[in-house]
Amino acid sequence: MKWGPLYGPEYVNRLRSMVRRHLSYEHRFVCFTERAEGIDPAVEILPLPEISLPEGAPERGWNKLTMFQPRLHDLEGDTLFLDLDVVILDSIDPFFEAEGEFLIIKDWKYPRRITGNSSVFRFQPNAHSYVLENFVDNLEEVRASFRNEQAYLSDQIHRHATLSYWPEQWCCSYKYHCLPTVPLNYLLTPKPPPGVRIAIFHGNPKLQEAVEGSSLWARRYSRPAPWVGENWR
Repeated sequence: MKWGPLYGPEYVNRLRSMVRRHLSYEHRFVCFTERAEGIDPAVEILPLPEISLPEGAPERGWNKLTMFQPRLHDLEGDTLFLDLDVVILDSIDPFFEAEGEFLIIKDWKYPRRITGNSSVFRFQPNAHSYVLENFVDNLEEVRASFRNEQAYLSDQIHRHATLSYWPEQWCCSYKYHCLPTVPLNYLLTPKPPPGVRIAIFHGNPKLQEAVEGSSLWARRYSRPAPWVGENWR
């Protein structure tokens, strides 16, 4: 999904390129967006589903919940949702082979909670319409109870279906698993842990900052990581 001006078309095009290189199965690559300018013609564009949010509400990823419409265009079968700001490092075939009804990244910050990180999740279109329906019907209550979309999504799937998590080594957090801690982050180049297939960029440093290096603040200072740029193409 791409909404608003935060991410340019290059994020869609590079994600498409990474999927093409790392997925051997025949597949559709779909982008839901209201801004298709500059996106590679090889990408299948579908209109961004609308969702009514209070004016001025903070961006917490709530738009992702529109993936759980009663009918998501003509999509069917195992569907892998990927955030635009991820970097694929190895084959993602296993993400379609893993058993489970709904699979998501286990949240790294609060491992004892059921919350998943929704940068990478697999679902069956049209199977979980209650997620969106409950949000629309109880919008203010949901927003008061859950900080963001992924906390709410994980709770709903846990209550109504089978919530499962990817093997721990498949997805890594750049800031938690690749970036050395202070003061080593000033001396060492960030590197991914063994077995990683997808690197996730949430919070800081941003993906582009990982490529170029970032001096945002001491704890998140990052030397340039060449492997990020080499794979993000």
